[in-house]
Amino acid sequence: MTAVEPAAAPEPSPPAPGRDHLLRRTLRDPVAAGCLVVLVLVVVASLAAPLFTDYAPDLSIMGDTLAPASGTHPLGADGVGRDVLSRLLYGGRTSLLGGTLAILVAFAVGGPLGVISGFYRGWFDAAAGWIVNVIMAVPAIIVMLVVMAAVSQDLNVAMIVLGVIMAPMVFRLIRASVIAVREELYVDAARVSGLGDGRVMRRHILPVVVAPSVIQATQVFAVAIGIQAGLAFLGLGKASQASWGAMLSDAFTNIYNAPMLLVWPGAAMGLTILASSLLGNAVRDALGTTERPAVNKRRKRGARTGAPAADTPADRLLIVEGLRVGYPRPGGDKMVVDGVGLTVARGEVLGLVGESGSGKSQTAFSVLGLLPDDAEVTADRLTFDGQDLLGMDTAALNRLRGHGIGYVPQEPMSNLDPCFRIGFQLVEPMRTHLGLSRSEARTRALGLLERVGIPDPERVFRSYPHQISGGMAQRVLIAGAVSCAPRLLIADEPTTALDVTVQAEVLDLMRSLQQEHDMGMILVTHDFGVVADICDRVAVMRGGRIVETAPMRQIFAAPGHPYTRTLLDSTLDGGPVRGELSADSGADEPLKGATS
Repeated sequence: MTAVEPAAAPEPSPPAPGRDHLLRRTLRDPVAAGCLVVLVLVVVASLAAPLFTDYAPDLSIMGDTLAPASGTHPLGADGVGRDVLSRLLYGGRTSLLGGTLAILVAFAVGGPLGVISGFYRGWFDAAAGWIVNVIMAVPAIIVMLVVMAAVSQDLNVAMIVLGVIMAPMVFRLIRASVIAVREELYVDAARVSGLGDGRVMRRHILPVVVAPSVIQATQVFAVAIGIQAGLAFLGLGKASQASWGAMLSDAFTNIYNAPMLLVWPGAAMGLTILASSLLGNAVRDALGTTERPAVNKRRKRGARTGAPAADTPADRLLIVEGLRVGYPRPGGDKMVVDGVGLTVARGEVLGLVGESGSGKSQTAFSVLGLLPDDAEVTADRLTFDGQDLLGMDTAALNRLRGHGIGYVPQEPMSNLDPCFRIGFQLVEPMRTHLGLSRSEARTRALGLLERVGIPDPERVFRSYPHQISGGMAQRVLIAGAVSCAPRLLIADEPTTALDVTVQAEVLDLMRSLQQEHDMGMILVTHDFGVVADICDRVAVMRGGRIVETAPMRQIFAAPGHPYTRTLLDSTLDGGPVRGELSADSGADEPLKGATS
């Protein structure tokens, strides 16, 4: 038997949607709707077999042996004179029941064991793991043959045994899923708050298990139908029990005289297995989304507000007016950016400042078009260099990103693909946007690496990301961001992961590159020290809104909004010297305070 690989354990996800929402979302997918229709037809035709044929599936009429399709036998007769349509319909009952039995037994055995093992771990996990390993070491086909010989020739008995044999795959999948979410802090918080284990499992654990379980169930169903057909093909099972495998065996015997006999059971098996697998994928996707369907993430709100793109002033590179970003939630939309307006002139550095969660990165990603699919983005006006960003399709945005708007991410190591060398990741964008040859792009990449202060560009060009330091990776990303000569550079907390010395070097580098290429720049940060070093103008965000915009010197000298003053007061630069601290150990000399 071919082992079913457990589906990958998911990341912690929100609770599954309700039944009505799940059904509606699944049916919106045309592939899922088509698969559901196929499965419903198979089930209905199998259950209503007596309505479609007057023949019993095991009735043999020797005079009708290999009879062609006719009014008496719509699909013909097989090698012993049995009606093909009748055996096809009744065989569907056998296959569907066998697949269902295998799923029920596999999840009845493996599901609870997986949940308990993953949640409690300890001795139970060790014992369950040992039992699972023993079951997996047993030859599945031999066990089924022995059980059928000792207990019953009924194929359903073999499917029950198959369910037990496949339970370890279910166990491992569910155990991995439970462990993945069990380590989350919100689960510990739920337990600390007094919730019992049963309630924690029901509210936080089981919703995560459902989606991968759906995929695993379709895999078990497909394997069960295939193995059942294989057993029947070998002549096992009751003679009176119609099955698609037995039909294939008869068709194989008469392949030269009636090749069409292979088509009907083969098509029925293929369509059923394919439809169940694709439907499982669609249900899994629906379970993994929020309760409301995703909306178009780049949608204009109103045509009459805001100036048209053609009226953009010549010195304004980016204009944002009335920008709103929201996410659907069960209780209503969650607005994370609400009415933001800002501008960036050519050659200007704008600092976008605020505490974590104020909407800075969401604003920047709105300009880049990199928000998740369920984000709803609206704006009175969102233009870059006279181009309407909200009106662009994905292909136009891809052409603009990199060449028109560059981006320096926050985490350098996680934004470099570990599977490719640094040189490849620098060369490909230049070949795409600038049309350079491979050798020309390589020469330009080496020059950029040298320009950003990397002492051995050739070595770094040939290196993989894990072979360079974090500060060097940040320089590589900056080189990549300016490689296609963008007019606007968006840097999202570019120095957060770096030490103080490297921060200063990176800021000097970005400022010099910005002046060298006369780029506009948006620097997303919460660090006023960075703002003072590099920015010309500052926009302060709080709760998704811009509360103050002013030149950098004015922000530091005379902030106009109380929140800006609060942010400035929260920094340690220029703070009072702490008093003397007494040593707890009773030393004679007191510990002198240090300037913060």
